[in-house]
Amino acid sequence: MIKTIPILLAVLYGLAMYRFSVWRTGRELDEKSTVLADPELVEMSNKMAHALDLARIKVHIYEIEPVNGLAAPDGRIFITRGFYNKFRAGEVTADELASVIAHELGHVALGHSRRRMIDFSGQNAMRAALGMVLSRIIPGIGVWIANGLTSLLAAKLSRSDEFEADAYAAALLTKAGIGIAPQISLFEKLDALTQTGGGRPPAWLLTHPHTKDRIAALEKMKLEWER
Repeated sequence: MIKTIPILLAVLYGLAMYRFSVWRTGRELDEKSTVLADPELVEMSNKMAHALDLARIKVHIYEIEPVNGLAAPDGRIFITRGFYNKFRAGEVTADELASVIAHELGHVALGHSRRRMIDFSGQNAMRAALGMVLSRIIPGIGVWIANGLTSLLAAKLSRSDEFEADAYAAALLTKAGIGIAPQISLFEKLDALTQTGGGRPPAWLLTHPHTKDRIAALEKMKLEWER
């Protein structure tokens, strides 16, 4: 029993972190977001809503500068102010931004957004428990190994989710009459759009599949549908 106490404590810690993360994320999104009211983008959202037999799809603007989209654990869809500014500047088309919204809808529909929060708590618990065990076996570097293994697992799961959300978005965009082409053209721009100071990509791209792999998967899917 005594030997299992560290593991139980790690699990409880993970659950506590999950609850806190959900609360903190929801509060920040409430404080830093507004409903997207741009007529051109609302029209795109309405096309997708019709394809899904929904009355509407409400999209929010998250008031931060990095170019990104977000599906919250409660099912809300966000694009960042930075992404919207790219649209206003003509660097991104309405169709391309619609593909971002469709992708985030995929995360919600497939349960990724909620599962990621749960995975976060599980990863913390696993990291803590594995760190405790490995520290006894390999003092000094056990914690580093545990962190590395947990991070690799998280990245693999995240990349799998991205491919699934891409496929969902492709199907939805096709049904809505928008098509896959804007999805592919946005990916071709994505690396340039998301560069930060010093030419380095943002950290979130490290857990996403390579852009060329995502484009290849979409082109393969398109060929299969056209047969």
